[in-house]
Amino acid sequence: MNMPNPAAQPRNPLHGLTLEMIVTQLADHYGWHELGTLIPIRCFTHEPSVGSSLKFLRRTPWARDKVESLYLFMLREQKRNGTTHGPNTQD
Repeated sequence: MNMPNPAAQPRNPLHGLTLEMIVTQLADHYGWHELGTLIPIRCFTHEPSVGSSLKFLRRTPWARDKVESLYLFMLREQKRNGTTHGPNTQD
């Protein structure tokens, strides 16, 4: 039985992105304060940094899911507003 190649995900908008890239883009777009309001987890609300966020998100699947969902929402909003900038877009 042929299994699909897991590396071939041309329609997955998260494919090829690292968690660090996602967190950095969210923090740049929303700011830490707004990010902590949208996803109220301690790594975003108390002395936030990319490093502390990555440590927590890598160990906490439900929180990572929320961050990835917010990232996809941000991409949809940017596309809708015509302001897409990022690694998966052509500037």
